[in-house]
Amino acid sequence: MLLLTKAIISILIGFLFSICFGFVLIPILKRTKVRQKVSSFVSKKHLKKDGTPTMGGLIFIVPTVITCIYLVLTNRIYYTSNLGIVLLVFLGFATIGLLDDFLSIHKGHNEGLTSWQKLFMETIIAIGFFYIYMKNGGDTSFVVGTLRIDIEMHWLYGLFILFVLVGSSNAVNLTDGLDGLAGGLSAIAYIAFALISLMVGFEDIGMFCLILVGSLIGFLFFNTYPAKVFMGDTGSLALGGVMGAIAILTHRELTLLVVAFIFVIETLSVIFQVIWVQLFHKKLFLMTPLHHHFEKLGYIEQDIVKGFWIFGLILAMAGIIFGVWL
Repeated sequence: MLLLTKAIISILIGFLFSICFGFVLIPILKRTKVRQKVSSFVSKKHLKKDGTPTMGGLIFIVPTVITCIYLVLTNRIYYTSNLGIVLLVFLGFATIGLLDDFLSIHKGHNEGLTSWQKLFMETIIAIGFFYIYMKNGGDTSFVVGTLRIDIEMHWLYGLFILFVLVGSSNAVNLTDGLDGLAGGLSAIAYIAFALISLMVGFEDIGMFCLILVGSLIGFLFFNTYPAKVFMGDTGSLALGGVMGAIAILTHRELTLLVVAFIFVIETLSVIFQVIWVQLFHKKLFLMTPLHHHFEKLGYIEQDIVKGFWIFGLILAMAGIIFGVWL
């Protein structure tokens, strides 16, 4: 009963804080002209969104971090090395996204940090993750009980951490292309990871996920169609990076592939498109990531988002089954 109460309080505080913070932040973003430059390559329907405030990821990042700190200081949740790692990755990837968004706005186009600059900063975060993890006796084995896999990776586990963090952060970043799409899918995925974490004994991580879910629901109040603010790389990199971190810390890396399979599909659509064009000199999809392909087929934005959310919910339920009972 106490755990359920904590869960409800975590979601509620995250939600109320993000709603209030959104009403304060969005006017500031408008006054300071922190606006998204819409690419000319996307659907013409998106051109009307040009000038929409960005960096809206702060609406769920700031409330989540402050709420975690408040609950730790009031002894409602306990601080652990795992929670420290989660906050490090969350804030670290948010900072990378913030720099990327800032440079994009300053330059007047959608090119901020270079890929190498991002990778360098992501590597620093992964090193910090690996150091804290090892210092606190972290297990460096890749274990999948369902498939009876148990591989001791030793120092290679650090490279594995980097691979998961970079892959998951970029997957969410690519999915962030329609109003409410990445935010809604992330909220669904974090509900799954919250339940998995609580059921397998990671209460600290479970509480973080629930706070983030509440904050994301508040953010969606401003981000669903028609979006009043975009999360930007500030939000998408933070969401993806910390999702990978949580999968590693709970030793549910394959579960991440199930829960976040839509993000995986979106990423693969881009990769396959590039390979197809190189090999056959024609497009495999009308446009990538995949959500833009459906737009080109004539589906309206809201229906695509709702369809992806439903598929994401099914995957989340499958992920819970795979991550806990199988």
